[in-house]
Amino acid sequence: MIEPLALSAYCDQLLDSAACTDYAPNGLQVEGERPIRRLVSGVTASLALIAAALELQADALLVHHGWFWKGENPCLTGVKGRRVRALIQGGASLIAYHLPLDTHPTLGNNAALATQLGILDAQATGIGNGVLWTGRLGTPMAPADWAAAVGARLGRTGTLVAGSDRPVQHLAWCTGGGQGYIEAAAALGVGAFLSGEISEQTTHAARELGIAYLAAGHHATERYGVQALGDHLARHFALDHRYVEIDNPA
Repeated sequence: MIEPLALSAYCDQLLDSAACTDYAPNGLQVEGERPIRRLVSGVTASLALIAAALELQADALLVHHGWFWKGENPCLTGVKGRRVRALIQGGASLIAYHLPLDTHPTLGNNAALATQLGILDAQATGIGNGVLWTGRLGTPMAPADWAAAVGARLGRTGTLVAGSDRPVQHLAWCTGGGQGYIEAAAALGVGAFLSGEISEQTTHAARELGIAYLAAGHHATERYGVQALGDHLARHFALDHRYVEIDNPA
């Protein structure tokens, strides 16, 4: 059992959240009315995740995509109002980490995705405050075979732009909305780049840069960091932790 503020303070230090310039507040976003014994994690603090967590009698939610993003309407109305009301009525806390959970060297989304996909020699490049990573496959694969293997592991069919027919071995990746790093990835000399989302211009960039590009899904590529952090907290503080998957094809 641990108080919400104490758990958030531990996570702040563990993830070095003060070092990240982010688009939303990291840490404790809503303080619940009770200590934390049961922790539910998920990718996004949606109404569906809140309902599932409260059904499981969670004392706190741990997410990657929380609330209060820069530039959005701050009023607690509509979708946001319903989410906040449900959480507060349930008495649970909301703890969210965005960029700090992308960049952490062992618990972060990029590190955890490398583990899931069997990528070797995974390391941050220092580009984009540490969100662009590189590594290699144990065995070179044709771009289509690589995309199929990633899709099978993540449980969804991604979008492949085969800007080159060369076998994929050395690659770069940035989970979630990291498609804008494709030129930086190509400049590193890798043959492939993976992110969660694809933009209209990403297709042209991949073709003109001669690089295989795979959009594997924003949600699908960012499921694993929050699970790793939740499992770590459960071990460290003897909490009951459960990850809840809310289906999202995007």
